[in-house]
Amino acid sequence: MTGPTPLQLRCCGASGCRSAGSEALRLALLAARDQLGGAAESVTIKPVGCLRLCGRGPLVALDRTGEIGEPGEGPGSGSTELYADLTPEQASTLLEVATGLGAGRADGLAGQRLEAAHPFFALQKAVVLEGCGVVNPESIDDALAHGSYAQLRRVLLECSPEQVRDQVKRSGLRGRGGAGYPTGLKWDTVALQPPGPRTVVCNADEGDPGAFMDRSVLESDPHRLIEGMAIAAFAVGAEHGYVYVRAEYPLAIERLRLALKQARAKGLLGVGIAGSRFNLRLEVRVGAGAYVCGEETALLASIQGQRGTPRPRPPFPAQVGLWGAPTLINNVETLAAIPAILREGGDWYAAMGTEGSKGTKVFALSGAVERTGLVEVPMGTSLRTVVQTIGGGVPGGEGPDAGVKAVQTGGPSGGCIPAHLLDTPVDYESLRALGSMMGSGGLVVMGERTAMPEVARHFMRFSVNESCGKCVPCRAGTVQLLQLLDRFVERRASLEDLRRLEELCRMVGATSLCGLGQAAPNPVLSTLRYFRQEYQAACREPAQCEPLDACLLQEVSP
Repeated sequence: MTGPTPLQLRCCGASGCRSAGSEALRLALLAARDQLGGAAESVTIKPVGCLRLCGRGPLVALDRTGEIGEPGEGPGSGSTELYADLTPEQASTLLEVATGLGAGRADGLAGQRLEAAHPFFALQKAVVLEGCGVVNPESIDDALAHGSYAQLRRVLLECSPEQVRDQVKRSGLRGRGGAGYPTGLKWDTVALQPPGPRTVVCNADEGDPGAFMDRSVLESDPHRLIEGMAIAAFAVGAEHGYVYVRAEYPLAIERLRLALKQARAKGLLGVGIAGSRFNLRLEVRVGAGAYVCGEETALLASIQGQRGTPRPRPPFPAQVGLWGAPTLINNVETLAAIPAILREGGDWYAAMGTEGSKGTKVFALSGAVERTGLVEVPMGTSLRTVVQTIGGGVPGGEGPDAGVKAVQTGGPSGGCIPAHLLDTPVDYESLRALGSMMGSGGLVVMGERTAMPEVARHFMRFSVNESCGKCVPCRAGTVQLLQLLDRFVERRASLEDLRRLEELCRMVGATSLCGLGQAAPNPVLSTLRYFRQEYQAACREPAQCEPLDACLLQEVSP
């Protein structure tokens, strides 16, 4: 996304930078601008959303006159520089460097300025995140200036619902919530149900440990999500919708509610949107933070005021959903990709990625890695590229795999992929073949001193705590699995315990009612597959087991 801009400082105001003091820095920049006067008075100080390099906040992007580009590159006559780890005391220095008044003081910020074409940004492809860190999330006028709602207006006045669904099908977009179901097919299923009311729901109940992709979009570019939801509602014939957000995201909820109010005031929601005959009412529903409500039938029960527990399928929500009506459910990232797909065309989106996994994917990169934050790359990009090149690898490590022991993908429902498989492309099929999954996009890097039975226990404890208890395999089976894992972590297990662990994992996965229980054994099974010697070494029969280095017994940080 590009556009003419004067000299400006874009201050990150997402949760990560806020926790590091970004609001105090922004206020210090405003005060320093008034104090310096002169050329500094022409500098625009703009609050924006996530600037992606979350582990280095507070972050400020400096746009020199010309075009806004990614940090480290400057299309047209301008350029963009990113400054990290800033403090309020450096506000005057940054303004002086920006205006050229303090060129000699630039050395004081040299270690905090990212070099041109920095790999963290150069290898990314912004589609979902193209407005994050660019637009002011609390200003609909700024969002409109950057193209928000242009595609909604166009499709309402120029396209039929069938034409919109056709573009989504041509794009090859698959649900980014984890399952990877074809989005266009789901839209068709809802649209082709018998005549009657329909509902559209955004699943923003992001609960995986280490995942913060959806939160960042909601905090940084809420109008993009609203536009995507409105287009989806038009395409399936819905006139009512909900955004289901967990209560742990107060800033996202605040900005989303403000954006909905602004959109209604501009005639972009409500009756006769943009002069068309299309009506849409959107509401926010705040969940209590139950992980199981990320499962679509439990989510719908929660919206209806019932206890958030799953129900057997079929019928699927696309057939019988909220209050018995056909209901379209997509997650934040899926819906946020829709405006770009409609703007550029489905074929444009399908040209990115792999044969079976089209487009881009947003990852929350965290753990034992040099550069943590939001990463959006084309599907098919290797884990090595994401972890080593973009993320910078494990701090202090040397060599292609130095310091990396495993990469956890898919959260509690995913698995641990060992370092020797880092060349695996990131797509649905490749990760599934390794015993893991894409999930919503959390990607946690683990160092060499990580004990894998402890990792498995950490995720199993999470599943035990989050189980709704409706079905026996999940309610009782995960507890039994946790007790077995305790024995391995405490080095008092037997080889019979190892056999029971594997057998119980397969039973829980095969017989649980919903995805929580079905996928809960995945971290255990993947660590058994690739790090079995650590489980064997924790058994009491040392003669039958391989020795385990003492460093592997250190606990993983929760």
